[in-house]
Amino acid sequence: METFEFLARGAEAFIGVFNAGGKTFVGFVTGILPTLIVLLTAVYTVIGLVGEQRVHRLARFAAGNVLTRYTVLPLLAMFFLTNPMAYTFGMFVQEKHKPAFYDSAVSLCHPITGLFPHANPGELFVWLGVAAAITKLAEAGNAPFSLAKLALAYLLVGLFVNLLKGIVTEWITTLIARREGVDI
Repeated sequence: METFEFLARGAEAFIGVFNAGGKTFVGFVTGILPTLIVLLTAVYTVIGLVGEQRVHRLARFAAGNVLTRYTVLPLLAMFFLTNPMAYTFGMFVQEKHKPAFYDSAVSLCHPITGLFPHANPGELFVWLGVAAAITKLAEAGNAPFSLAKLALAYLLVGLFVNLLKGIVTEWITTLIARREGVDI
């Protein structure tokens, strides 16, 4: 009889995992998915109203110097095109800057999600985990900051790290190209 109860509890635990997954999925369907759909619609509407050529002109301008190339350009790319299409904004940078642009754009996938979840919904699990913890702390009155402040700080720190990574990757690319005798 003990074996039967052990198997029954094991089966309940097994299906419990899927029940919990189903509840989480329903939470996403009624929570974050409508927000993502509306955000994507809004971004594509803005692109349609402003004009794709103007967005491209702004991207070309942002690619012009090191400061904006690794902060503003990846931010524009992730916001307007979302992941993974954001990497196509690499067409606006010179060949020698492409590895560093890619590095900074891919590094922005997590930090942008807190404020703009449409930009990289595939990475939402990271932000939602952090948000759940902060929400629990806030409910207990122990949160030192709001979720919005955390999202903004996360993005700003991410942009600063992107700038540093872009500069370092650009330097490494130049160093390796020289060492290998490659003209980029």
